[in-house]
Formats: sequence, structure tokens, C-alpha cells
Amino acid sequence: MYVAVKGGERAIENAHRLLAHERRGDRDVPELSLAQIAEQLSLGVDRVMTEGSLYDRELAALAIKQARGDLIEAIFLVRAFRATLPRFGATEPVDTGEMQVRRRISSTFKDIPGGQILGPTFDYTHRLLDPQLADGFVPEQPATSEATQAATPRVTDILGRDGLIEPSPAADAAAPVGDLTREPLSFPADRDLRLQNLARADEGFLLALGYSSQRGYGRTHPFAGEIRFGEVEVEFFAEDAGFAVPLGSIELTECQMVNQFKGSATEAPCFTRGYGLAFGQSERKTMSMALVDRSLRARELGEEVIAPAQDEEFVMSHSDNVQATGFVEHLKLPHYVDFQSELGLLRKLRKEFAEASEAPDMQEAAE
Repeated sequence: MYVAVKGGERAIENAHRLLAHERRGDRDVPELSLAQIAEQLSLGVDRVMTEGSLYDRELAALAIKQARGDLIEAIFLVRAFRATLPRFGATEPVDTGEMQVRRRISSTFKDIPGGQILGPTFDYTHRLLDPQLADGFVPEQPATSEATQAATPRVTDILGRDGLIEPSPAADAAAPVGDLTREPLSFPADRDLRLQNLARADEGFLLALGYSSQRGYGRTHPFAGEIRFGEVEVEFFAEDAGFAVPLGSIELTECQMVNQFKGSATEAPCFTRGYGLAFGQSERKTMSMALVDRSLRARELGEEVIAPAQDEEFVMSHSDNVQATGFVEHLKLPHYVDFQSELGLLRKLRKEFAEASEAPDMQEAAE
């Protein structure tokens, strides 16, 4: 918290009023409602919920409105609100294999049990501005069909049956799970903390790191084993009842990357895993997360750490956009005392430099 500023209360109050005025914009234009933001800017809402670590569409929409569309500022607002909430416990691990799928694609197998489901996606749209949207365009109703009860097993589970991919790392149910929101970051970090960090990490930062790993800075050749988006049920173990009770459903996107691994002296060649999970429909985020997760597993797989995406301290220490914003934007605040100190030192050094430069000239003149 920056506390050096002592005055200027009236100027700050006026700045807040001006901010509210600019946020509202032209009064002749209808004001945005939270429902409009939640329904029509849903991907932005999903990102704010994911990186804000709070699943609440209405609060995320409010944060976006308050932040004038600045998603990092909105994420900051959501995290600040989250810090005020009581914590009653932890839910049971969600089973994405039981997801009510709205979208499911695999780039590794064309025909997979349960089928490929394109769902809502930009993947096959023309990247041309649509002038109809400016005129209040009403789209056609989407095609519908009866929900199928066909199983949709994970592609990695199919590979696992033949022993072609490493087993999914099994967590010790008795071991405590780290919590980055309550404990300071420390290294080396286990995968539970790394995945928490990546889930909260800035999407653009992860995208750049994931892209770097594809270009050779990390040498992991990835395939999108599966990307799925849909609803999963969340359960909480009620001690009084003695069993888990459902709390409701949330929307999640899961990505499982399949990566090459040449093996080692003790391990046969096989595919390895990279994993990503995020709230809502967040495909770019989960794909980037899975790429970086795999890169960060370099040490445990006996690979040489030669690239930024493989360096867990570099990745985890610089991935948080709220922390990064604080460091960068604090430069806007007054640093008058510090700068005057630097200015005085610079003038002193320049004076000493000038005197030292003049001394040889005076000595030559005396000779």
C-alpha cells in the first residue's frame, strides 16, 4: 500500500467524480446492465472469474462495468472482494469426465467415443467485421437435438489404456493442498501450486510463454489431445450428513495436451501430459496453461531447463497480472523525494567528472 501521499484530498475526490462521469459516458446512450455484460460479453466475464479466483457471473459483470472494461482492473476488484469472504471449506474434486458437454474437440483422433462436438466457437468464422451486429441483428435459433447419454471418455484415458501416455499423476488424498491465496509463494513448487498459479495467471503472459515453447524455447511438441467445455456438478462433503451433497453446477473448460517424450535411462518413450482448467469458456487460457504446465515439468522428467517457460521461478513470479500491475502502475504515483535524491547524486557525480576532466588540461598548461 502506497502511503507517502499526504494531501490532495479535494483533487482526488474530483478525480473520482470525473471517473464516474467518464464511466457513464453519454447520458443519451442507454446504460449497460449487468445482465447485458454477463450474457453478451461472456468471455470477458469468464476471464475475470478465472483470474479473479471467484465463480460469480454477476460480480464479475459488475467489476467489468466498474473498471470501464479494463479486465485486469476488474480482476483486481474481484480479488479484493474475494478476500472479504468467509471460507467454509473445500469442495470435492470435480469429475470432468462426467461433464455435460457443450463443446468437445480433439486434434489427435478424428473419431472418438461420444463424438466431436463443435459447439460455440470462433474457429470456423470469417474474421470479417459483421455490420449486421451494429443494427441490432437478431440471430436464428440454433439447431437442437436430444441430449445423448453416450459416454465421452477423455482422450488421454484412451491412450492410457494402451500405456502410450504417462499415468495421470495421482495426488495423495491425505496430503494438504497448497493455497497461494493464503500462503506466500516459495520454491521449489509442487504441481498443485504451479497449476493454481497458472489458473490465476494473466492470459496474455501464458499465451506468450506457450507460444515460445512451440517455437523451440522448451522443445515440447504438443498435440491438443482434447478440449472440452460444459457444466460439471460441484459437491461439498457435509460432515453432519456423512456424505457429499451437490451445491450446483459451474461451467468449466478443460484442456489436456499430449506431448512427445523421448524417454530416459529409466523411462520408456511415451507421451506426457500438460493440463489446463478454467472457469467458463476459456479455451485460449487453458491451452496456454497446458503448454506451460508441461514445460514446467522439465525437472521431474529429467529434461534440461534452457527456456523461460521451463523456469518455474521466472514463470510463477511474473505471471500474476494484479501484482505486475501494482509494480508498473505505482510508477505513476509521487516519487518526488526519491527523484530529488537521485538528481542531487547525479549532479554531484557530473561535477566530480568535470573536475577530473579539467585536471589533466591544467597540468599540461603548467608544463
